[in-house]
Amino acid sequence: MTRPLPGVEFGQFTWHATRWVSHDGCVSEIVRRSSSRNAKLAKIPLGIAGRAAVGFGRKLAGGDKGEINAELNQKAAEQIFSVLGELKGGAMKFGQALSVMEAAVPEEFGEHYREALTKLQAAAPPLPAAAVHRVLDQQLGTAWRKRFRSFDDTPTASASIGQVHKAEWSDGRTVAVKVQYPGADEALRADLKTLNRMAGMIGAVIPGADVKPILAEITERTEEELDYRTEAANQRRFAKAFDGHPRFLVPKVVAGAPKVIVTEWLDGTAVSGIIKRGEQDPAGTVELRNRVATRMGEFHFSSPALAGLLHADPHPGNFMMLDDGRLAVLDFGACAPLPDGFPPVLGQMVALAVEDRFEELTELMYSNGWVIPGRKVTHAEIADYLRPFTDPIRTDSFHFTRRWMQRVAGKATDMSRPEMKTGMSLQLPAEHIMVFRVLMGSIGICAQLDAEVPFMKLMRDWVPGYTEYRSAS
Repeated sequence: MTRPLPGVEFGQFTWHATRWVSHDGCVSEIVRRSSSRNAKLAKIPLGIAGRAAVGFGRKLAGGDKGEINAELNQKAAEQIFSVLGELKGGAMKFGQALSVMEAAVPEEFGEHYREALTKLQAAAPPLPAAAVHRVLDQQLGTAWRKRFRSFDDTPTASASIGQVHKAEWSDGRTVAVKVQYPGADEALRADLKTLNRMAGMIGAVIPGADVKPILAEITERTEEELDYRTEAANQRRFAKAFDGHPRFLVPKVVAGAPKVIVTEWLDGTAVSGIIKRGEQDPAGTVELRNRVATRMGEFHFSSPALAGLLHADPHPGNFMMLDDGRLAVLDFGACAPLPDGFPPVLGQMVALAVEDRFEELTELMYSNGWVIPGRKVTHAEIADYLRPFTDPIRTDSFHFTRRWMQRVAGKATDMSRPEMKTGMSLQLPAEHIMVFRVLMGSIGICAQLDAEVPFMKLMRDWVPGYTEYRSAS
């Protein structure tokens, strides 16, 4: 785990040796009043609209359009990070979900959106020590210090509903202590209501992101993630399933409570850091980036069969490479139960698409609820709609890039395409929403890594239904 260097600025906050301090000198605590949170969230579209008006005036006065647009994009990106990061709760969780899709941001929006969204994966203004101690008093008892030989008040990471501290457990083990922000439950629910109302406006500001489905999925999983006992149970299940695995490591749970979870500490390189290294040294990191992406793909494809669960929070801050080459996986608050592994219908649909058997695929989609009741689509229309998105399943190995991701995102959101009429007749069955969220998040990270992945080998190895339908042809 890493933390920002002293003196580095993030939005309106600056990291000093022991805490985050806003530019007015205050350490960040979670904003709990709905009216205050709503006012801060409203800053995003209002601020962008105001700057756009000023920018229009500057253009009329003869200013350079390219320079003005670039400046507006940068300021909008900075404000998105600043507000979502400051509020934590649902606002930041929404921002983290968007950050995985930064690879889909069109090139003309430059690095500003990418940098702002990526910062949300690890950098959020944390709680002051006194507030952390109050939570520990409530959750572990007022004698909680006796459980630790030492406890570092400086958090190593701050995220949407909690932050992590490094400590030494009573038996000498180094542990990670995740503490939920006081009021996170109220803030999370309030933010999600507000953000759902603002979804259309925010979607227009953040290109390449489909905002409404992201918010719907986050809302559905809210209650599970607020109880760290659920996270502890998920993590124990994963740790048992992958115990002794040569390529993966899940840290064991040491202790838990509703708003505190203690797990084994791991040292490694976060995938977000590997993405940055790849941008700085593309030629020298090819093998590493390919290995990381393949490991992540294998973990997600194999975990339903091995653990009966799908890790459902795929962003680079939740994965790290260890010195021994294993991929470590963190944060099990969001998991989808798949006790029988991946639904076979998904493998069957991929097999039919690979072989262009679109008549059979259309029948399968009708019978499994993928076509909205009352709508009619033909197999030719399904073929025309799906073909632009099937590149990864056409070869054994596929190179995921930002350029490919931008092209796919552009087609998926281009309402002028004739094929979008077909898309409006299709729906994603509720039981598959989480699977597709994880799939798209993982693909987004592969594109950030600019990595080649044996996608179809992983499909053959772990997704039931695929091999059977291929052999039936």
